[in-house]
Amino acid sequence: MKIFQLLLHFIPLLVFSQNKQLDQFVNLAEYDDNFTYDIRYATENNFLKQPIYDCEKCLLLPQAAEALAKANNYFCDLGYQIKIFDCYRPLSAQKKMWEIYPDARYVANPYTKKSVHNRGAAVDLTLIDLKTGKQIDMGTSYDYFGKEAHQDFKELSAEVLANRKMLREGLEKFGFHIIRTEWWHYDYGKAYSYPVYDIEFSCL
Repeated sequence: MKIFQLLLHFIPLLVFSQNKQLDQFVNLAEYDDNFTYDIRYATENNFLKQPIYDCEKCLLLPQAAEALAKANNYFCDLGYQIKIFDCYRPLSAQKKMWEIYPDARYVANPYTKKSVHNRGAAVDLTLIDLKTGKQIDMGTSYDYFGKEAHQDFKELSAEVLANRKMLREGLEKFGFHIIRTEWWHYDYGKAYSYPVYDIEFSCL
């Protein structure tokens, strides 16, 4: 009985602590409603074949959210809109990914440098055409683990190369930068200088 009473005492404190840490982040949908979402890790449509988030939500550090909103406005002026696949990712989710696919070229090692997603300073994304509502051709699907998804892979159609160039140059204008192996992944600012978080986000 005493153990149960102690648990009842500490659970509210734990929830409060988690919520305070989540205050470090911005819910992008509340910050700016001009994005499209397909948060894959809240579904079974991902390389894990299972959901690792309880709900679709994009949380980012405030400075990353602000920069992404500016980038989206830039693309909208060109006739496109950012579609988001992933944002903040708890460290526990990173460990699940590593257990299934322990290849540091495509999944950041959660026991060493960890991922910029764990810091709320990375976003996985693509562009959709505002006229058709369809994703523009980037040459591979999201989370494609192969050389064709690499930023320096050039054996692609002129259209795909132009689309990747547009995405890259547009995001770089607002402080984002690439990683070599994924056309969809962009880090913001001094990405690895931000702290790592392992807090499950609330679906309320």
